[in-house]
Amino acid sequence: MNLFRIFLMPFAMCYGLAIVIRNLLFNWRILPSKMFNVPTIVVGNLSVGGTGKTPHVEYLIRLLKKNKKQIATLSRGYGRKTKGFILANSKSTFRDIGDEPLQYAHKFPNILVSVDSNRCRGVQKLMDLKKSQKPEVVLLDDAFQHRYIEPGLSVLLTDYHKVYKQDYLLPVGTLRENRAGAKRADFIIVTKTPKVLSPITKRRLMELLALRKDQKLFFSYIDYGSFVPMNKVAEKALQDTYNTIVLFTGIANPYPLHEHLIQFCTDLTPINFADHHAYTQKDLKKIRDIFVNVFSKRKIILTTEKDSKRLIDSELYDTIKDLPICYIPIEVKFHKGDQGDFDKQILNYVKKDSGNC
Repeated sequence: MNLFRIFLMPFAMCYGLAIVIRNLLFNWRILPSKMFNVPTIVVGNLSVGGTGKTPHVEYLIRLLKKNKKQIATLSRGYGRKTKGFILANSKSTFRDIGDEPLQYAHKFPNILVSVDSNRCRGVQKLMDLKKSQKPEVVLLDDAFQHRYIEPGLSVLLTDYHKVYKQDYLLPVGTLRENRAGAKRADFIIVTKTPKVLSPITKRRLMELLALRKDQKLFFSYIDYGSFVPMNKVAEKALQDTYNTIVLFTGIANPYPLHEHLIQFCTDLTPINFADHHAYTQKDLKKIRDIFVNVFSKRKIILTTEKDSKRLIDSELYDTIKDLPICYIPIEVKFHKGDQGDFDKQILNYVKKDSGNC
């Protein structure tokens, strides 16, 4: 640990103490937690972003859709310009509901996508919908610390490259809650693992995390899709490999994507912005200038699917819409042996809890 982090340690201790007191107030029922009469699954983490919540929520949506469940997602809607409860519709933009909910709405038009910073109010609004719309299961996106709701099932994500046991509280590290908070989770998923994960590595992680006997541990990895063109210029520019890929991202951890893309080009030019970055005219001009100054015909601009949602409905998109710009979709996959068990556990919970409703 460097000297600067040591200097910040007292601040982290004060922050940690406040979190401990808050959790104790919930544990002792001094602060109320409400349980709703519908299966509720929380997907969250202990750290500040970057663990892959969005693709894991999408995995759950696909799984539950196969079983013909009426699904609702409820998110805070980070970065939106609106307030209160909003149910997404075909005219919603990222300014209305945020980039991640907009992604859910575009990819899964037959589910309910909602946002509300007050999750209790949000779930209640969903339950107040008419019977034909009322969800049979609610997926609470990034709500592990939102303890005013008592979920039926908690799924905690931790990044393979920085599991919570090796991290520290803010501002020393990236944890927004003490490591002990993991005890509330029913399932813990180590995300962004290599596609080939050795039994020795799995055993080491199991020993490091030291879960309770009633907790389940799973391992997932990212499966990157083909580049998706965002305009006709990009359709014509699609190739198997490129001399240069100009990659711009506004996500918490772009480095796994960097590692994936180097196989498609000789020069990867990353432009990194903060997570959920609200792009400006200056940002897009910078991207344009960097791309134009690349001396090659075999070049393309690439971004993430989440970032594309912040641009496609924006007037700022005009700045780069004549350039070959694509996004790369991702999906989550589980390692052999984990997927069947994970799917079964989720479906059994939803079936059992639905029967109690």
